[in-house]
Amino acid sequence: MYPSVTYGVYLVISVAITVWVARTLFRNGRVFLVDAFGGKLELADSVNHLLVVGFYLLNIGYVTTVLRYGTKPNNLVEAIEYASTKIGLVLLVLGAMHFLNLFVFSKARERGLSGEKRKKKRDEVWEYAIPPHLSRIETKVNVDESNSDNDGNEESKA
Repeated sequence: MYPSVTYGVYLVISVAITVWVARTLFRNGRVFLVDAFGGKLELADSVNHLLVVGFYLLNIGYVTTVLRYGTKPNNLVEAIEYASTKIGLVLLVLGAMHFLNLFVFSKARERGLSGEKRKKKRDEVWEYAIPPHLSRIETKVNVDESNSDNDGNEESKA
C-alpha cells in the first residue's frame, strides 16, 4: 500500500509544481520575447508557447521516468523519505530548466536588439555595473595630443 500512495503523492505534487513553473514562465517570459522579436506579438506568443510545450515534455517525462528508480517504501517513514527525495530532484531539475529558459529568453532578446540598441543597452548595463567610485577608462585619444611631441610642440608635417 505504501508504494501506491507514495507514487500518487509524488506524481500529484511534481506535476502541480511543473504546471505552476511553466505557467509562470509563460506569463512572464512573454515580455522578453515581445521585446526580442521587435514587438511582433504573434511570433513572440508562438515561440513562448513552443518553449512551454518543450518544458512540459522534458519535466513530466523526467517525473514519470524516475518514478521507477529507488527502494520502494515499506513504512510511513520510508514513504515520506522516498517522496521528499523524488520531489527534491524534481525541484532541482525545474530550477535548472528555469535557468535554461531564462538563458534562452536572454539570448533571444539580445539577438532581437539591433546594433545601436545593443550598444545602448550594453552602456546602460555598464552604467549600473560599475561602482560610482570607479571611473570609466576613456579610450578616446585627444587628436591635439597625438600630434605634439613630448615637449608639447607641434610636430612638423612634411
